[in-house]
Order: sequence, then C-alpha cells, then structure tokens
Amino acid sequence: MPNLFSPFTLKGVTVRNRIAMSPMTMYRSVDGKMSDYHVSYLGARAAGGFGLIFPEQIAITPDGRTTVSCAGIYDEDQLEGLARVCSVITEMGGIPAIQLGHTGRKGSLVTPWEGGYMLPPDHPNGWETVGPSAIPYGGDMPYTPRELTVEEIHGLYAAYAQSATWAAEVGFKWLEMHYAHGYLGATFFSPLANQRTDEYGGSLENRSRFHLEALDAVRAVWPEEFPLTMRLASDDLNPDGVQFDDAVTTIGWMKEHGLDLADLSLGFNTDAMQSNPFNDPGFMVERASRVRREVGIPVAASWNLGVPATADAVIKEEKLDMVYLGRPALSNPHWPVWAARELGYENPFGLVPEDWGWWLRNFRGHQASIGLPEAAEAGAGPATAHETLGFKVADVIVEPGMATIDGTAAHAA
Repeated sequence: MPNLFSPFTLKGVTVRNRIAMSPMTMYRSVDGKMSDYHVSYLGARAAGGFGLIFPEQIAITPDGRTTVSCAGIYDEDQLEGLARVCSVITEMGGIPAIQLGHTGRKGSLVTPWEGGYMLPPDHPNGWETVGPSAIPYGGDMPYTPRELTVEEIHGLYAAYAQSATWAAEVGFKWLEMHYAHGYLGATFFSPLANQRTDEYGGSLENRSRFHLEALDAVRAVWPEEFPLTMRLASDDLNPDGVQFDDAVTTIGWMKEHGLDLADLSLGFNTDAMQSNPFNDPGFMVERASRVRREVGIPVAASWNLGVPATADAVIKEEKLDMVYLGRPALSNPHWPVWAARELGYENPFGLVPEDWGWWLRNFRGHQASIGLPEAAEAGAGPATAHETLGFKVADVIVEPGMATIDGTAAHAA
C-alpha cells in the first residue's frame, strides 16, 4: 500500500515521495526572469523534502502573464534564471517541474496586495488581453478581451512548443499545462467564456479542441521519458458552465493524446459559483478519484490537503497519486519533515539533505531549543521540557562529545 512518503514513478521519472509544491505566483520577476529570490525559496522547499517542485505558472508569451512581475519562458534571456532554479532543486533531491500557461482575459492586472484589478490596455504596465470570445470577466476585470483568430490560436501552439523545448533544455523533468483558474485554456473549455461558432466553440468536442491541439504541439517536442500532465478546470460550479462530467470525458480524450497525469482543479470562469466548497478539507479528492477510476490515469489535486493525516489518507486509499500543496509549502518549507514526524514516519530527517539531516539527528544541549515543531502524540498532555521534541530522556544515547537519537527514537524527533 502506498503512503505519502512512497516513491512515485511516472514515465522515466521517479519522485522521492508523493508531495508536490504546487505552482504559486510570487510576483517577483523582472522582464519575466527568475532571480536569486526564486533560487533561494524553491531550493529551500526541495531541501525541505518536497518531491516535486513547481515555481509558478510560467507564461508562454508576454501577454500570457498575470502582471508585469510574473515569470515567463518566451525569451532566451529568461532561460538562465530557470536553469538555476532547476539546478538547485535537483541538487537538493527534488524533481524540477514547470507549469506552462497563458492567463488570457485574466491578465494585465496589478498585484493582489495592490488590489488585483485590471489595468487598461493603454497603461504602461497593461496590455490588450485575449480570449476565445470578446467577453469580459467582469468586476475588477472590466476590459473586453480581443477574440483570437484561428491563425492566432495556431500561433499559441507554436509558443507552447517553443517554451516546452526550452524547458527541457534548462533541466525541467515534468511539464504541466495550465487549463484552469479562468486562464486561457479554462476559457476555451467553458460556455461562460467561449461563445464561438467555429470549430473551437459550441460542442464539448469543439471546446476541448484547444486543449488537445496544444497538448499535441507540446507532446511532439517534450521528451517522451518525462511526464506530460495538465491542470484542468473540471467544474465551474455554475449551471451554465463546465460540468464535471465534461471534464471526465475530455480527460479521456487527453489520455489518448499522450497525457500522463490529470491535476484536477476548478474553473474560476465566474464569481457566480454555487455550493462554495472552499472551507471543506480535500474537496477536489473525490472528483479526482472518479477520474482515476473511470479514465484509468494517475491523478493529483490540491485544495485543503495540508493536514498530514488527510494527505496521507488520500494516498493510502489510492484516491490520489500525488498531493499538491501551495500555501502549506509557502508557510512551512519543511512541511514534509513535519508531516513525517506527525505521522510517525521512521526516518523524517532522511527527507532532507544528509548534511542537514546529520545535524538534526545529532545535537547537544537543551532538547526543546532545537527549533523543531512538536510531534503530536495521541492522548498526550502538555509536553515537559524534556518531551517537547516528542521523545523522553531515556531515548537519548550519550556518545563521546555528542548526544544522538538512536534509530528507534529518531522517528519522533
């Protein structure tokens, strides 16, 4: 039976555990480039034990960014920073993954802490957005996107292919295409945003055409031994939008086109969502599990899976193959180590580089001062100073000049 810390092999890539850092936009890029900031924070998550590490959605064109501070892979000058990110993740034992996407009508924004509103096309930091149809999102995104021509759609396939080629060259070993969260792929899929009357609109088959043709373009250049996955807008939570049955059918078609894993998320094509699930633990799990059963493809999901027992359970019950964590990864770069201690994993410090692990297994002085989060113990009362690390004084073996935790007790430390 697999668990959260079991290796996972997909195509020619083996991830050391089932824990992925989900793509999180950080708004720290200049001219689409990654910097020391990205190297340091992504390297820390790899060193902290995450098996698969995504930076953020990486734009395939300049107008595919959310803001002017977002990352891209549309210019050769951006490759050096991306290569450095891949190098540090690999050195720390993780698998570097890239998510390619285009924000479509949700681009030309200011950062969220500035209000997240849309800038007009003539603003120095704004641009004319594009979409399948000339339908604005509304609210703080009032400007109408320009409807893409068929020729422009085909040009986007070429941009996907070029970005994927560069991604492989700089060292990424896993590629995910972003077809969710109200971005360009999601809008092609949704009747709320796509009202075209040509071969890219109308029927489910036509609304899925962009996904399949973009997938084909990437599959033609992406190395066969590396996983090709996608994040799909599987439900708009609106009666006039995408229904989950649509997603199940489309993922089956994608599998026939070379898709290796489906990452299930929501559409966010409208603010008029019904049956809001966002406070429910793991609310995408059952949807993803249905895809796994009915389509016969590995699946992943995110959303409210940051409690270790929950994350471990969905792997053990074989509902998911990978757990994606976004905010938990940002709040705790050593989330996998903490989860391993919470779950009684026998070698939590085996998840970090050996030099770090050695120091954490071997220490002098006041045990509660090492700085590790306390491991939970069922039915335990408040910890004493000697028990703060989850073990008792009797578990400590004194060796010449150094106190160590033996192999039996190390799982709790």
